[in-house]
Formats: sequence, structure tokens, C-alpha cells
Amino acid sequence: MCAAMVHRGPNDEGYHLGIGAGLGMRRLSIIDLDTGHQPVRNEDGSIWTVFNGEIYNFKELRGELERQGHSFYTATDTETIVHLYEEYGTHCVEKMRGMFAFAVWDETRRQLLLARDRLGIKPLYYTEVNGRLLFASELKAILQCPEVERSLNWRAVQHLFTFLCTPSSESIVEGVHKLEPGHSLTYSPGQRIRIERYWDVQFQPDYGRSEDYFVERLRDLLEESVRLHLVSDVPLGAFLSGGIDSSAVVATMARLTPAPVKTFSIGFAEEDFNEVQYARRVADALGTEHHECILQPDVLAILKDLTFHLDEPFGDSSAIPTYMVSKLAAEHVKVVLSGDGGDELFAGYDKYLVEGKERKYRFLPAPARRVLGVIGTMIPEGIRGRNFLRHISLAGGQRYLDASTLFRWEQQRMLFRPEVFAWLSSYDPWQQAGEFLARANGNWLSALQYLDIQSYLPLDILTKVDRMSMAHSIETRVPLLDHKLVEFAATIPPELTLRTGTTKYIFKRAMRGVLPPEILARPKHGFAVPLGRWFRGQLEHVVRELLLSDTSRRRGIVNSDYVGKLLEWHAKGRDLDLHLWTLISFEMWCRTFLDRAFEMPLWEDTREALPASAGLRSPHGVSA
Repeated sequence: MCAAMVHRGPNDEGYHLGIGAGLGMRRLSIIDLDTGHQPVRNEDGSIWTVFNGEIYNFKELRGELERQGHSFYTATDTETIVHLYEEYGTHCVEKMRGMFAFAVWDETRRQLLLARDRLGIKPLYYTEVNGRLLFASELKAILQCPEVERSLNWRAVQHLFTFLCTPSSESIVEGVHKLEPGHSLTYSPGQRIRIERYWDVQFQPDYGRSEDYFVERLRDLLEESVRLHLVSDVPLGAFLSGGIDSSAVVATMARLTPAPVKTFSIGFAEEDFNEVQYARRVADALGTEHHECILQPDVLAILKDLTFHLDEPFGDSSAIPTYMVSKLAAEHVKVVLSGDGGDELFAGYDKYLVEGKERKYRFLPAPARRVLGVIGTMIPEGIRGRNFLRHISLAGGQRYLDASTLFRWEQQRMLFRPEVFAWLSSYDPWQQAGEFLARANGNWLSALQYLDIQSYLPLDILTKVDRMSMAHSIETRVPLLDHKLVEFAATIPPELTLRTGTTKYIFKRAMRGVLPPEILARPKHGFAVPLGRWFRGQLEHVVRELLLSDTSRRRGIVNSDYVGKLLEWHAKGRDLDLHLWTLISFEMWCRTFLDRAFEMPLWEDTREALPASAGLRSPHGVSA
């Protein structure tokens, strides 16, 4: 299991084999390079922990614990975990400020505690099989255990083709789960798993404060968070896109560090997708040591690497530039800071503007909406107006989710083989999103921000950044997602985040005089990839061969005739690049992890598949 994750920890490995439990660890040494070996124990060796991440307030915690009588034998942040557990038990996680996934084994109580950070920056998978609990930072490590059966989780498949990623509590493999952000899990041999939520953000606008208060408090908290995130015994730098979020982080770093900040950017040869000029403008203004790389349409050359390190099928194509900018950064540093989280906290997505405009459709009577929906479904696929009529026929949260949907229900019916669609149709991919919206309070914008913090942020953005940076053995830190800053952002009135068509209004005000005016004024672009052009150009033949291969046909999951239509429509100009990329990612994952068990060394050729029934199971576990 550890060998499958060497990339996450190339510097060290360690094991503890105790009574009833075994712990393993691969370490990327960041703090306390000499004595930070894991697993780490308490004074009498009755409590052991393995830990992935950083606890940014560990020095403060260490001082408190020493005053309470605990003695430390390392200088690492990991050791605070075992002593916090001694003092506070399973509530120890509430004291920590940072990003983490950790396990604590209490040999006296014969109890295991697993915990994941509040926002889901670090991953944690688990499964229970044959009376044992298995857990790991990555799915592929759990798949090393032969008793874990490699069968597709159809709920996760449907979620993938609906929202580009798998659900928050389940993986693509049946029976293997994710511990959700802000949750802890306790387990004792012979007992049932118990999962509890220990943190949740509450959007409660504070209308008793002035606009100037929010500006000044935001500046103070950003500086505090970046200062905490700069603690490191190895070189660090930052990703710089030229957008306001990463630029704000870099500007704060530049103010807090004496040496020039090392910054890293990725661009494209296609000029209308290329944003490196904005990153250069910020780098010049802040005096950073800037590095950049221009991507060419040779993505399939790294497709096997992407598949292996993403760990699950993943439909967000921005994983490609994230992988490459991480590779660039790894040539210079071991830690990078990123600006992820700003769009969710400060309402930076254009989709919030769109929903603000489309809310007028809520006044349409329900019968009128139903009629529009019926008319929309009668229009042939690909004809202008079809999706618009369907979209405005929806109400509230469903309309917002529809705008982010990849393959809609009727498209999935054509995409999947009939027996597969029959299994998928028993699941509702919007159910959990509806639960998140129901849990949110108050303003419509706050509800959508809450939904994205619970779903899109951890499942897409943070998954991509963690997997692609760890593929190159570098650690990515996210100062905008310090939970103290997140809790403060949830008190900002929505009228100060999205104001008269201006996204991130209060954040932009806080950055006046800090960032160049043209950076504050530029429209949001996103990490867009010119896949559409690549798939119509020199990659067209390769994509067609991959998706219409005999290997894919024999697996019997997708309808090759419909895939062929998608390729034809795309070649004629329809924007289907994410649809095709998700299919490519799923196909490559099946070849790598499902069609045959990968063995060490991990880079065997996976082009030849097993017979059609390999890995194909019904929801009831009967071989299909």
C-alpha cells in the first residue's frame, strides 16, 4: 500500500505493527527534517499516529500541551496530534488549524480515529472488508489489498458523467468510501463504524458592520493565514495565474518574506486561451522570481500519468495544466501556495451572475414551466433553443445545478448500454446537492456558495490540486481556506460579495493599492484548456481510436454508436470537449485499474483488456 504512494512521500517511510492494527506512512519531509519520522507515538507508546498535511498552529498547541505536562521527542507538528488526543480524545481535531488527514490508533482502548480537514484539502479513503477497516490517502493504495473487489460503483459513475467527478462520500469502486470534509470516523475491531461531523460553515451575514470593517478584517486575516502557511524547512513558492486570488496570495507572501517569491505559471500556444501576460504583469509588479511554461497539444503523452495520479476518473480538463505547472514548480521548490477557494468564499464565479439574472424565471407559473420543458425535450438534440427551454423550465436549485450538468438524463440514456442505464436510473445525482441546499440558510447567493464549498470545491478543485501536485512530490497549501478566514467570509453580507454585477466586490476592495488595477478589473477567465481545438486537430484520430476501440466496446458500458455521434458533432463545431475528456478519463481509468489489476512496477502496458464482463457488476453484486 505504501509503495503505491511513493510519490506522496519520497523522503521516508515508516510502520507500526501493534496489537490489532498496522499503520504505514510515506513521508514528504517539510517540517523537522531530522526527527520527524512517522509513525509518531505518545510518551508510553500506547497511542500512535500517521499524518498527511500540515498543522499551522502546532507551535501554539505544543506550548499549551507542554504546560499540561506532555513531553515531546520531535520538533514536528505530527506529535501534537497524539498529545491532543490524550487530552481531548476524538475532539482533538477541533483544536487544529490546517490541512490534514490522519489516523490515531489507541492501543489501550483498541480504537482507531480517522479525521479529515474541514474543507477537504487532503484526501482520505476507507473500506471495511472481511472484518477489517482499510484506509489510505489514495484509492490505489487500498486496491493493493487483494480482498478489495474492483467493481464499479454505479452511483459514482452517474455522478461522474453528471458533474465531472465522483460523489463526496463514495469512490468509483464499489464499497470504497471517502471520509467527507469536516468529519471524523471512529472504529474498534468488531464494532460498527461511527462517523461524525465536527465542523460546518454557517453563512450568517453580519449587517451591523461597515464595509470598511470587512475590508480591513479581510486584509488582516489573509496576512495571518499566509504567514502561518509560510512555515517550512524547505524552499517554497506559489502558483500564479494572474487572477485576483493567486495574485493576492503572492502579494502577501512578497510582503512577508525578504527574498523574492518564486512563482509559476502555465500558458497555451493558442493566444485566446493564454493568460501568462497577466501573471507576468503581477510578477513584475511584485518582483517575483517568475517561471512559466507554454503547453502544446501533446496531452496524450502524459495521459497514463494523469490517469494513475488522479486515482479516479475525472472530467475537469484543467487537471492537465495543473499537472504541468506542478512539474515546473517541482524543479525549484517543495511547497507551493495557491489561491484556490476565493471564488467560493467571495462569489467569484460567473455562474453566480447568471443565476442572479435567471432568477426572474422563478415567477413563471409551474404549469408554464412544465410546458416549456416538454417543448424543449421535443426539439432534436443539437438544435438551438432546446437546452434553453429545458433550463428555464427548472426551478431554484435545480436550475443552478442544470447549468453545471455534463450529460443530462436523456443523454445518459443514449450514452450507456440499456442494462447499465437501468442500474444508473435508480440513483439521483442531484440528491446530495439538494440536501446541501436545504442545509443552507437565508440568501440565495449564500446557499449557492455553501453548495459549492461542500461539493465543487473539495470534489473538483481541491482533488485536482492535491493529486496533480503530489504526482510531482510537492505540497500545495491553500491559505484562503484557513477555516478562520472561511468562517469570517461567511459573515460578509452577500450584497458586498456580488454587487451590481461585480463579483468579489469586497475582496477587490481589500486588494486596492496592493495589486495592479488591470488585475482587479479584468474579467474572470478560469483555467480553460483548448481541448476542443486539439480534438479537432492533431489529436482527433487518437481520441477516436481510444473511445471507439474494441477494448471499450467489449467492456459493454457505453454505447459506441452514441459516442461516435458525439465525435461527429464535435468535429462539426459543437462544444463537447468536456464530454469527450470525461469519456477519455473513464476509459483510461478502466484500462488501468479495472480491466486488470496493476502490479508493481506500476507502469505495465494496459492496452490489452480482459473479456467484456471484467469488473461489470449489477448493484446487487451479481456478475453481469
